[in-house]
Amino acid sequence: MTADSISQFATDFDDVFFLIGGAILVIELLTALFSGKLRGRAVLDMIASASTQIPTLLVEIFLMSFLYVGMVLFADAFVTWQMPITIWTFALAILACDFAYYWEHRIAHEVRLLWTQHAVHHSSREMNVLVAVRFGPFEGFASAVLHFPLVLIGFPPALVFAGIIIVLGYQTWIHTELIGKLGPLEGVLNTPANHRVHHGCDDKYIDKNYGGILIIWDRLFGTYQREEETPKYGLKRDYDSVNPLSVWISEWPGLFADLKKSRSFGEAFMYLFGRPGWQPKVKRASKTLSEQGQTS
Repeated sequence: MTADSISQFATDFDDVFFLIGGAILVIELLTALFSGKLRGRAVLDMIASASTQIPTLLVEIFLMSFLYVGMVLFADAFVTWQMPITIWTFALAILACDFAYYWEHRIAHEVRLLWTQHAVHHSSREMNVLVAVRFGPFEGFASAVLHFPLVLIGFPPALVFAGIIIVLGYQTWIHTELIGKLGPLEGVLNTPANHRVHHGCDDKYIDKNYGGILIIWDRLFGTYQREEETPKYGLKRDYDSVNPLSVWISEWPGLFADLKKSRSFGEAFMYLFGRPGWQPKVKRASKTLSEQGQTS
């Protein structure tokens, strides 16, 4: 195997799942049309989902190309312990990328600065294949950075980037309500049922099922939740906009407002890198008037 053949395989894999997703989308649209659910707001939400590809592709064309070249140059110059490119190291790289994706995904939910990007993906109140392409523009950049340790331990960059594409490509078909539970596969793979849970904003579904291809990481690290009742989709906070520009930057106004009111570097740091929703503890007044003594 060569780097070029690996890259071609990843591209073909992504194309196949894109076509599968397209077929599911057609069925979703026809089902909604004949059931009378294909109303104006649902269509506008789909348009908003598709529109996020505009800033995402612009970032990928310019920033991600530069990042990939930089990673290749760094690996060639400093990582002298690179693994050979074989079918076995390729399979291992996909497994490693899936493991790295679990943690990248989990961190994106736990660090507010990264959540500003990933929240775009969660901001739809619908569940359909177009949600699969609903991305924050800098999610790809964060993904590349958080997969960089795989390059440091010896995976060639071509294998890492191919693994990222395969893990993301697989997830296209799982953004749907058309497919029910898949029996024993539910315990091993990230399925539509498992991923519907991830998009749920019900208390028991929040921050669950981070896996990309495999759901076993969630079972190992205590973040697995099986689908019980149909989730309520979207963000926990009251957000239901179908305005594309609002969707692109949905979390930024709140973050800037919190940074503006921060009273110290520590507070600003926590607003950026703490969990979404973090707020400083309110200090109790040291004394009340009664504790200060009678004034008359």
